[in-house]
Amino acid sequence: MGIIGWIILGGLAGWVASMIAGTNGRQGLLGNIVAGIIGAFIGGFVFGLFGANGVTGFNLWSFVVAVFGAVIAISIWKAITGRKVA
Repeated sequence: MGIIGWIILGGLAGWVASMIAGTNGRQGLLGNIVAGIIGAFIGGFVFGLFGANGVTGFNLWSFVVAVFGAVIAISIWKAITGRKVA
């Protein structure tokens, strides 16, 4: 998957994860992309620990993995910064 694919998948996954985590109003487009791309790595690592595939390309499974990881990444970020959901 190329850089454009990572940006699109990251943006979509970060957006969905920010809606789940309640940070959609203040995260912005760049924050969604960064959260989604980092989430893809985190999700791939976590799923790999359980013997499942991580991000395998631009498909539904990779999207689910990236959203899962992005929710984890956003939750960790909120815990570090101490921000509460309004």
